[in-house]
Amino acid sequence: MLKVYGVVTSRALRTMWMCEELGVAYELMKTDVRTGATRTPDYLKLNPNGHVPTIDDDGFVLYESMAINLYLAQKHAEKGLWPADLKSQALCYQWSFWGMMECEGLLLQALLNRMLLPEDRRNEDKALQAIENLQKPFKVIDTHLSGRKALVGGKLTVADINVAAILSWGRGAKIDLAAYPNLAAWLGGCTGRPAFKAALKKGA
Repeated sequence: MLKVYGVVTSRALRTMWMCEELGVAYELMKTDVRTGATRTPDYLKLNPNGHVPTIDDDGFVLYESMAINLYLAQKHAEKGLWPADLKSQALCYQWSFWGMMECEGLLLQALLNRMLLPEDRRNEDKALQAIENLQKPFKVIDTHLSGRKALVGGKLTVADINVAAILSWGRGAKIDLAAYPNLAAWLGGCTGRPAFKAALKKGA
């Protein structure tokens, strides 16, 4: 059985969500950076970076959440989350990398300073600056989603899962998406899916 190392409050959630969407059985190996579990000798043999998620797919070990999700989508292409044509596949890569490069770091900064850090270490100015810098990518994706139900093609793909998993951090950071109705509707639809909820429940 596929093993997924991580916890639901980490980037492992996006891999758990992918597994749930694909209907792939997996075992969640709860591995939390906050407990030191990612720094044990055994875990570092799997992922020398000491991060999560990592997967062990019958002996094939892979880390980096985007690489994992793209791999799983392609391995189980018959499930429909990996497009059949090359151009749509390239767009899945484009949007996945876009989410990481344009949004993830800023969202993490906002989330840290509004939720994750101890209250005496939070800096609201840093959160506000991150949110201000997010307005440009938010406009980009909101414009792209005008008249569309999904990022690539007309139905859910790995691109939607990868990007929505990143942007879902905005909820914890209390980021208002009222100015971006297309983005808000798409994100709500993605995180309202039964598979996303199942992943949250499994990791609770």
